[in-house]
Order: sequence, then structure tokens, then C-alpha cells
Amino acid sequence: MSVVDIGRLTDLQNTRHSVTLSNGKRLVLFRLPRIDQSNAVAKPVAESPDAWTYYAMEAECPHAGGPMTDAHIDIEDSSYIASCPWHAYDFNVETGESSYGIKACTFPVTVQDGRVSIHIAEVEHLQLAKIEPVSEQVKFKHGPRVEPSGSPTYLGEDATLCDWCVHILNTSNPEHKIELTTHLFSLFATREHSYSPMRIGAGTVTPPQDPPRQDLTQVKPGRMPKAGKGGNLKSRIMMLHALANIEQWAIDLAIDIMVRFATFRTDASTTNEHEQTHNQSQPLPRTFFYDWLKVANDEAKHFSLLRARLEELGSRFGALPVHHGLWESAARTAHDLRARISVIALVHEARGLDVNPLTIEKFRNAGDGDSVETLNVIHNDEITHVTTGHRWLTWICRHEGTDPVRVFRACVQRHFRGAVKGPFNREARGLAGMDGSYYEDLYGLPWKGEVLAGG
Repeated sequence: MSVVDIGRLTDLQNTRHSVTLSNGKRLVLFRLPRIDQSNAVAKPVAESPDAWTYYAMEAECPHAGGPMTDAHIDIEDSSYIASCPWHAYDFNVETGESSYGIKACTFPVTVQDGRVSIHIAEVEHLQLAKIEPVSEQVKFKHGPRVEPSGSPTYLGEDATLCDWCVHILNTSNPEHKIELTTHLFSLFATREHSYSPMRIGAGTVTPPQDPPRQDLTQVKPGRMPKAGKGGNLKSRIMMLHALANIEQWAIDLAIDIMVRFATFRTDASTTNEHEQTHNQSQPLPRTFFYDWLKVANDEAKHFSLLRARLEELGSRFGALPVHHGLWESAARTAHDLRARISVIALVHEARGLDVNPLTIEKFRNAGDGDSVETLNVIHNDEITHVTTGHRWLTWICRHEGTDPVRVFRACVQRHFRGAVKGPFNREARGLAGMDGSYYEDLYGLPWKGEVLAGG
């Protein structure tokens, strides 16, 4: 057995850390509030060291290799449950057991003399190679804004999910949009396992045709100034500003898909190649809304990180012109959830998986390590977003008796402008569930512009 010293208790302040051992194995270390066994509610007492418990498990989900560092944590039956962000496989963080019948590897953690250690059975002489905190923080603005705008308006306890979505879509102040989005995700997730889950409110409100924007100069996508190759500060600021604009639209895209398609039902009858099949029409389950709220929360985090990085480099969001190209794609797919998922999640966001590594390399070559850290967070999250799109398109097709590859390609051919061009990041796309049958030799409507990445 190896007892691997992880570090001082006082240095481990994040709720999760990525741990790499000397043999290359990766673990995730969770730091979670001690559960009160009498009522299964986590105690919010962070000052006392004995108010926290520590759990270690393998960093890759045993189902399909999803990143457990990004797992969602719930409390069930007085135990912490970590759910993989890719396919929602759940694991008890202490035993590794899952309701799906598979098991993750977990490892005992001890705290002694102010230090934390992980015990690895059957392997000797292991040591710690690297430990990194996992970024979970949204960077809100602190101190005076350029134009003070007060606090955002919060809705009452009776507000439905769709009420919140329309409220966020109609919020033009980007700081307020961040705060409201992260608040909604936390509120929905917390109430989901209570006796009063948030009502969806499908069909009770109408989303805006065009979400408003505050103090931005809009230009057409083809008229955006070229950012260059990232070799100087001006070029890097332009690239970060363009990405921040995409991430702000990505918040709205994830919010809009919930309210606009809240009344969606799968087709009750579909003809396949051999016979007429009759499938019962299905509404969207609550997990659909949770998944897209998680995406919206991630996009709010991404926008906040990019906005903060722009300010650290001496600029600000809004200092440069922006385009609304992603929302134009949303408008063209506002009539069909299958088309919306196909074009936004599985074309635009999947394109981000292709170009992100190249962008990260440009910033790394320029010695901009802080921006590289931010962009790596975004890239890893976006793999899970494409996975979310793939999962829900597949869910729809399964209930309609159709082939998701054929449905995707047909939607792109009807509603996307341009060709789906490479080079493709096949590894990242594969992790998200998309093999070459989805995107190879695929063309949409005639278009001479570039394919927008991200969103």
C-alpha cells in the first residue's frame, strides 16, 4: 500500500482538487461539508477543520471516461453522490457504487497532524506528482463599475423556471445576467431534491425574439476586424473579446432552449424503413432542464473568466465591436428542437472543440499562462456541452424511432449556412459522442462566411 501525502489541510480550500500520482494515475479529491446524519443536510460551517470531510475517487468516469472533477454533487440517503457531467452516471463518493450497476474506484482519505493523505492499496511507493485546484468560481465584479448599475432583480419563490429564463433573456446588463444565471442553477438544483421542486411553467411565458445587449457596437460577422495570431497584446485582447461575446450569447442560447421548447413533445408516430411504428409522445423530462441549466451556468462562468481576463490585460468587454451570428443561427432554428440542438450544440459548439487547442497554443506561445488556464477550463467544459446536445438529440430520436445521425445531417442541410469544415478534433468530438458519420462531407445552405465556433 502507498500512503500519498497530498498536502496541508490549510492549503486545500477548494471543494475539489485534481490529483496526479507518480505513476500517472489521476484522482479527484473532494472537500465537502460534513453531513448531519439526523437530517441529511450539509452543515455550512467552513471555519472549523472538523466540519469538512474528504473523499478521493478516480478522475475518469468508469462508464465513458467523463471528467469526475466536474461532477455534480448531491446528497442522497445521508451520502454524497457525484454525477458524471457527460452521461449523469451517479457514484457514491465513499463506496463508488452506482445505481447503474457499475462501480468507480474510491480511496480512503485520512487527516492527521494537519495533513491530508490518500491510501492506495496494492501499489507501493507512490508519490504525489501534481495537485491542482479545480476552478469552480464565477468571477463577479467587485468594486465600482464603469457605470454603477446596482443589483439584479430576483424573482419571488413562486417564479417558474420559464419565468426565470425569460427574465434572464431580457436582462441586458452582463453582470446581472451572470449573477441571475448562477443563482437560478443553484436554486433549481437545490430544490430538485426537496419537497418543493421548481415548477417548469411550460407555455406560460414567451421568450424575446432578440435578447437585448448593453453598450455594445454590433457589426455583421464578416465585418469583424481580424484578431491576428496572438503574438502581441492587442491581438490577444481581440481574441479574448471575441470569445467573451460568444460566451455571453452562449448563456442566452442555453437559457432560451429551455423556455422556447418547454412544451416540446416527441412525435407519437414515425415511419421507419420496414414498418409503421407507433411510439407514445413524450414530454421533456426534468433532467433536460437541469442539463441545460448546467450548460448555462458553465457559460456564465466562462464569460466571467474572459471578462475578468480582459480587465487584467487593461481592456474591458464592450471596448471592441461584436457580432450576433450565433443568435442568428438560433433564430433560424427557433421552430424545431432537433434543429436547434443540431446547429447550435453539434455544429457551432463542436467547432469550438476543433479550434480551441489552436487558440490555446497561440496564447501559450505568447507566454500568457493566465489566459491559457482560462481557455483550458472553457475547452474542457465545452466537451460536456457537446455531449449534452448529443445526449438529448439521441433521446429524442430514440423515442421517435429515428436515427440521430440522419436527423442531425438533415437538420444541418436545411438550417445551417455553409459547410461543416475541418480540421476536426476527432478525439474531443469522440469523447462527446460524435464520430465521423456525423460531420464528414456535410454541407448546409450556400454560404461564403466562416463557421462560427463556440456557443
